[in-house]
Amino acid sequence: MLNNQVVIVTGAAGRIGSVIARAIVKQKGRVVLADVAEEKGREIAADLGGDEKAIFVHTDVTNPNAIDRLIKMTLSKFNKVDASVHSAYPRSIGWGTCFEDLKPEFLAEDLFNQLGGAILFSQTILKYYIKQGHGNMIHVSSIQGFSTPKFDHYEGTHMTTPIEYSAIKSGIIAITRWLAKYHKNNSIRVNCISPGGILDQQPQSFIEKYRNSCSSKGMLDAEDVVGTLLFLLSDHSKYINGQNIIVDDGWSL
Repeated sequence: MLNNQVVIVTGAAGRIGSVIARAIVKQKGRVVLADVAEEKGREIAADLGGDEKAIFVHTDVTNPNAIDRLIKMTLSKFNKVDASVHSAYPRSIGWGTCFEDLKPEFLAEDLFNQLGGAILFSQTILKYYIKQGHGNMIHVSSIQGFSTPKFDHYEGTHMTTPIEYSAIKSGIIAITRWLAKYHKNNSIRVNCISPGGILDQQPQSFIEKYRNSCSSKGMLDAEDVVGTLLFLLSDHSKYINGQNIIVDDGWSL
């Protein structure tokens, strides 16, 4: 399906990023795993078949020099970069604080690391795409980037739904559209995927309430978003640009 495409995946040691990386290799692509979690990243790369199919590059996506190094190492190994999936999810130690207790320093860090990091990564990779003459970029947003949270789902739990998360993820959708329009006529596509909630040991009460808002499954596994991402990476979607594709089992209906 991917026919030896070379794809950079940021946040590749995370839940969604690692599943994406595995799916790319399974579909005959080659993947460059970018993350700050070096041990796990190298382990995943080795498990995917080593240097001929996957390499790991330690990368801080908030640092343009690190992103530039990532691209240069990808070119050195595979001679091209066909596509990139930005799924990095860096968080401050204050992440998840309730709205009333937000601290300015943690708010600034999270807004910069997540939204600023997405912009800086886009800036660097798209400069390369322009030189190359083509490119494909996919951002990862969330259902909370276009819809307000269902606050009643969180009642009786210790979970929160950070306001900065909604602000960041709505910003990801906005920059996707901006970049797609800004780079028209350059053979560059920029799209976004907004997954529903991913299962990760949430309290049973939350899972049940969430399920009642959905059509069939409720909370998703990371694997449930892979098909849409592979579609966006493939030539089957070559005329889809500037779009946000929702995969949420009907949660937002």
